[in-house]
Amino acid sequence: MKTIFTAYLNTFKGLSKEVWWLALITFVNRAGAMVIPFLSLYLRDDLQFSLSDVGWVMTCFGFGSLFGSWIGGKLSDKLGYYKTILFSLIGTGIGFFFLQFITGFWPICLGFFLLIAIADMSRPAFFVALSAYSKPENKTRSLTLIRLAINLGFSAGPALGGLIIAGIGYFGLFWVDGITCILAGLLLIKALNPRKAKETDQEAPVLIPLPPHKDQLYVIFLIALALFGIVFVQYFSTVPLYYKEVRSLSESQIGLLLGLNGFLIFAFEMPLIAFMERKKWSQLANVIAGLLFTGLSFGAFFLGSWNLFLVVGMAVATLGEMIAFPFGNAFALRRAKLGRQGAYMGLYSMSFSLSHIFGHNSGMQLVNALGYDITWLVMVAITVVATVLLVYVKRRITTEEQENLVNI
Repeated sequence: MKTIFTAYLNTFKGLSKEVWWLALITFVNRAGAMVIPFLSLYLRDDLQFSLSDVGWVMTCFGFGSLFGSWIGGKLSDKLGYYKTILFSLIGTGIGFFFLQFITGFWPICLGFFLLIAIADMSRPAFFVALSAYSKPENKTRSLTLIRLAINLGFSAGPALGGLIIAGIGYFGLFWVDGITCILAGLLLIKALNPRKAKETDQEAPVLIPLPPHKDQLYVIFLIALALFGIVFVQYFSTVPLYYKEVRSLSESQIGLLLGLNGFLIFAFEMPLIAFMERKKWSQLANVIAGLLFTGLSFGAFFLGSWNLFLVVGMAVATLGEMIAFPFGNAFALRRAKLGRQGAYMGLYSMSFSLSHIFGHNSGMQLVNALGYDITWLVMVAITVVATVLLVYVKRRITTEEQENLVNI
């Protein structure tokens, strides 16, 4: 047991102290994001919004994320990642303080659009900071550490949020969220001020930057990732409904199944990524493998009524997530060396915002119109399309690299 634990700890070795600070800042910020998991309940129970109104607020939430990711990429290139992250954290904290006093439907829609736009400005900036503070050989593991911090934060946040609601009510969430965002900003000032932190990225900058929308292969790669996101988000929208309505699972059983996702990521993602990096497989090949695992997981719903198959399906989907997301992030960062890093990573973040905007709603509409089984088959078909796109990108990039070697 001691040997296994030592081997697990060894997978974290070699990461810079700045990356560890980024992970801690991310954890504090995400653990404090308690309003978000309870947003639909807050709108229904506290503000007495209709289901239709809740849906529109969530749509504004998604568009705010999309806009924030875009403008955050622009600001990262203009102002730098440090100022962008700091503005986002402090601005989000202040926004939470004010949002609790807004109760009207349209003001709430506008308020959440602006709040999430400011909050998600930091997403591309965090990627750029991670690239600056990571050695090239450590970038995928550094990204994995940040994902670990996000998952731990999202696990702790809802649990604390439930206690706060029970103790003092929903308004307490806004105060705690605001305070933790500002604390994360102060931690950023203390630990990662550019005057104190030394950048470790040793890759040479590109003299003539290429705008991301003109990088055809990168755009196709992002389309494939957006499709993957549409498939993956079903595990947090239509799949829980399937568990309850078709498999008759209780809320506690559904919670345990969803919790399995976070536990597997915490226990196995970093060792898995370290193992795959040692194999020297290409980043895109790993993304393709992760995508296929996630698509394959929907087959568990057709295997029979034994609930163990649902556990297997969740485990396979999580395996796909653990592989696809870190290596997809790493490929995007590597490709961003062709141009403006902030703009590249902003577009990368936007692809997942689109997944949330369209993925949840399209899944619900498919279930309502065609039923669960057809919906799962559609998700498998989307997986196939995304895989074909990634295989095309991989082959084109391989050809590019071979031509560059010939020209050297």
